[in-house]
Amino acid sequence: MRIGINTWAWAAPLTDRALARLAPRIRAWGFDAIELTVQAPGDWDPGSAADLLAGLELAPAVCAGLLPEHDLLADDAEVLRRTEEFVRHCVRVAWRVGAAVVAGPLYAPAGRRWLLDADARRAATARLVARLRPLADEAAGQGVTIALEPLNRFETSLLNTVGQALEVVDGVPGLGLALDTFHLNIEERDLPAAIRLAGDHLAHVQVCGNDRGTPGGDHLDWPGMFDALCDIGYGGQVNIESFTAEALAVPMSVWRPLAADPDALAVEGLAFLRGLTGRNLR
Repeated sequence: MRIGINTWAWAAPLTDRALARLAPRIRAWGFDAIELTVQAPGDWDPGSAADLLAGLELAPAVCAGLLPEHDLLADDAEVLRRTEEFVRHCVRVAWRVGAAVVAGPLYAPAGRRWLLDADARRAATARLVARLRPLADEAAGQGVTIALEPLNRFETSLLNTVGQALEVVDGVPGLGLALDTFHLNIEERDLPAAIRLAGDHLAHVQVCGNDRGTPGGDHLDWPGMFDALCDIGYGGQVNIESFTAEALAVPMSVWRPLAADPDALAVEGLAFLRGLTGRNLR
């Protein structure tokens, strides 16, 4: 497993200038990977990023969430077209930068919640399957996996659990699953069991403490989760995702410092995760 970190710890949105400053430091601290965020097309240049990361031997991943004007479940044809084009843009960025995965809740903006009875949930799931199929197929043709991320109940009402996300992923060849320990901690009663349920579909992992801060020193079952990752043969990235950039305080509901500073979060989190991967896993 490669250990990485999401650039949202420092910058939102990510820019060429910020990446040029951050990437060498991230590599010098000992990370293997870096998770690049896409908030709007054109924020940063994937060609320049590809050259920079190749020189540093940092493996990239791409992370994205839909904007308020996006919705893959929409009835409006223009909204649907705009959403599909944004997902395609994220895939093109991933291909250009050399990332194997685009991870995120790529079906509706975070915060969109609506009440669903059993019939409405089945209909929404079927619609999402149908609309993700061509996008996942196009991405696979470029060597990129779209990894769908379930979010907690305060951010969406459709896909909260691994089981719910698998109802979509199982119906879309080439679609993967992205798991984030913050959301798992809220929605799953047994985090290692949820990881095992994801199984071969797991394409990407994001980690943080239960408070969304530095991994380690919190109440999560870290040894159990890493045992589960090994049990399913997971060989992808495990990336720290936390939010200390001021621009993310309101959208991510970060009302207090999650670490002494972003650099401390990175260094301490990496040391903790290296300790987990270095122990004798069963």
